[in-house]
Amino acid sequence: MAQEPAFPPPPMRKEMPVEEPTLWTTLVTGERLPGAFLSLRAQNEMKLIILDHYSQASEWAAKYIRNRIIQFNPGPDKYFTLGLPTGSTPLGSYKKLIEYYKNGDLSFKYVKTFNMDEYVGLPRDHPESYHSFMWNNFFKHIDIHPENTHILDGNAADLQAECDAFEEKIKAAGGIELFVGGIGPDGHIAFNEPGSSLVSRTRVKTLAMDTILANARFFNSDLAKVPTMALTVGVGTVMDAREVMILITGAHKAFALYKAIEEGVNHMWTVSAFQQHPRTVFVCDEDATLELKVKTVKYFKGLMLVHNKLVDPLYSMKETEKCQSSKKPYSD
Repeated sequence: MAQEPAFPPPPMRKEMPVEEPTLWTTLVTGERLPGAFLSLRAQNEMKLIILDHYSQASEWAAKYIRNRIIQFNPGPDKYFTLGLPTGSTPLGSYKKLIEYYKNGDLSFKYVKTFNMDEYVGLPRDHPESYHSFMWNNFFKHIDIHPENTHILDGNAADLQAECDAFEEKIKAAGGIELFVGGIGPDGHIAFNEPGSSLVSRTRVKTLAMDTILANARFFNSDLAKVPTMALTVGVGTVMDAREVMILITGAHKAFALYKAIEEGVNHMWTVSAFQQHPRTVFVCDEDATLELKVKTVKYFKGLMLVHNKLVDPLYSMKETEKCQSSKKPYSD
C-alpha cells in the first residue's frame, strides 16, 4: 500500500496579545469599562435616539451629558467644556441635571459652559435675556463657578469684537467636548436661520421676520419689544465640537427632523449640516418622527438596545471621590 503523504505538523500557535475589548463587545456583553475608554471608543456614526415622550427624551439626554462628564473625569487642570442652548426644549434635561447634582451624582465644579446665543440690546437682567434664562433655570441650582460660564454680551460696545473674543475663549478652553443644541421648526440651530453659511462662525445676526413673530409670545405679543438682532455661534463653531447632541421634540419639528436625517445637506436647513459631523446624536420623541419613513424609524429603534447602554449608570462623582480617597480600585 502506498504510504500516505507526510504533512508538516501545524505551526505552533503564537501567543496573541490580549486585545482590549471594543465598545461594541462592551455594549453587547454589558461589561463595565472605565468611562474614558467608552468615550474614546465611541463609534463614529450619526445616532438617532427615539423615545416615546418629551420627558423620556429629556432624561436620556441628561443621562448622556452626565455620563460624558463623569467619563471625562474633569479636574482643576482638565475642565469639561459644554456647549448649551436656551429655549423650552432643553428645560427638561436641565431639571434632571440639577437633580443629579443635588443627589451627589454629578458636579459642575470643573465644567466650563459656552452658550449658543444672546439677543442684542436686552439688559442682562431682562427676564427674556438668555443670561436670565440660564441662571434662573440652571446655573444657580448647581455648583458651577460663575467665571466658568460664558454667554455672549449683547450689549457690548463692539459686537463683532465680542463675537471674535468668544471664539478665542472657546479655543483657549481647548474646544467644546459636547455641544448640546435645539432647533426651530425651520431647522435652524442657534440663530443660524435658513440661508446661513454652513461654515459660519460666531457673529452678529439680523433675525428673520418669522423668528421675530415666533418670539413675540415672550414679549407680550408686542413686536416692537422683540429684538431684531442677536449674537450667535456659527454652524462651523458647533461643528468644531468633538461631539454634538441635538434635541428635537414635538410634531411641529417633525419636518425639520426629516430634513436633518433623510435628505441631503442644505444651507436652507442648517441642522442638516450635522450629517457630516463624525459624532452627532439626535435625541427626539415619537411626535418628532412623524415625517420620517417607517423603515427609518424602525432601523433606529432597532439600535436602542445598544444606544441605551450609553446612558447606563456610571460611577457617580460621590463614588469616584470615595474610591480616589481610599486609593482602591473600582469594584461592582
